[in-house]
Amino acid sequence: MFEAFYRILALTRKELLAILKDPRSRYSLLVPPVLQCLIYGYVATYDLTDIPYGVFDQDRSAASQQLLARFDGSGVFRRVVNLDRAADVKRAIDERRVLLVIQIDQDFERRLLSRRQADVQVIADGRNSNTAGTAIGYIGGIVESFNAKWRNEHGQRSTPIRLTSRAWYNPNLETRWHMIPALIGTLTFIQTLMLTGLSVAREREQGTFDQLLVTPFRPVEIMAGKAIPAMLVGIVQATLVLLVAQLWFQIPFAGSFITLYAGLSVFLLAAVGMGLLLSSVAKTMQQAMLFSFLLIMPFALLSGLTTPVSSMPMWLQYVTLVNPLRYAIDIAHRVYLEGVGLALLIPELWPLALIAAITLSAASWMFRHRLA
Repeated sequence: MFEAFYRILALTRKELLAILKDPRSRYSLLVPPVLQCLIYGYVATYDLTDIPYGVFDQDRSAASQQLLARFDGSGVFRRVVNLDRAADVKRAIDERRVLLVIQIDQDFERRLLSRRQADVQVIADGRNSNTAGTAIGYIGGIVESFNAKWRNEHGQRSTPIRLTSRAWYNPNLETRWHMIPALIGTLTFIQTLMLTGLSVAREREQGTFDQLLVTPFRPVEIMAGKAIPAMLVGIVQATLVLLVAQLWFQIPFAGSFITLYAGLSVFLLAAVGMGLLLSSVAKTMQQAMLFSFLLIMPFALLSGLTTPVSSMPMWLQYVTLVNPLRYAIDIAHRVYLEGVGLALLIPELWPLALIAAITLSAASWMFRHRLA
């Protein structure tokens, strides 16, 4: 038992020295995450074509139905739920069933008919800040169109409806509040997958992999020795992005660092498992690099980083269930912006644990098969 531990520790030390002694490796592991984080924080934007929303209509009058009909007929807004209680609003947003909730007060129609201003409140999910801001802008256009028609039909000079908005978890709807926490998982995934994917291929090309075969290391120990350095590098990179978010962009952290790093650790197990499985298949560094890029691009696109998963076609939403990056971004957002505890992250953690178990088991089998 202790001999296996010391062998894994020695192999881990060798891998870290190989990474840190190469100036190009040090540069690629430390500088790009910070630069990409800064670039994404300033220039990333989104397009919005589908807005799932809920309705909390306490008036249930003809006037409120006329207003809501404009949303339903816009081609952009899609009503997914009608809410009966104020407590349901928080639940619908927390569960990501809706991007926003339109709340109409009980005296909505009465105030309009008495030529007084009526309030319509929009409660938006600020975790996806740019999407929420764009949606609120669309709502403003619809409300202004309703106001113009109501003034013409009823001869009212004042503004009939006043729109008030409130964004949860991101009051100012700053895009970087959504983007930077998501990069904690995204940049870590890219580097971890590349690092583990190239590790065995590099050994094969340099001729040192054959030397491992004649050592007392067992396949599982070799795999552990390759996995631990990659996870340590991933933790360091995640910390760098976290420091940029805290110190440079000054995005307030609402959760627990212990919870965040616990979630990231499970995510890194899944990412390392995919990288090791890839490295066990690739024979050269060129193949490993190509396989890595083939995984990174679709995984990034299907993670919810730039496009909400709920806006994707249904068949693609099922595909995202095997994407560990999707769960990592959810964990980062929920811990960083919402401040949730570990118990509430179970829906994100168990799929990551399952992906890690499958990929690590498959990688272990491939190592045993190739070393046999």
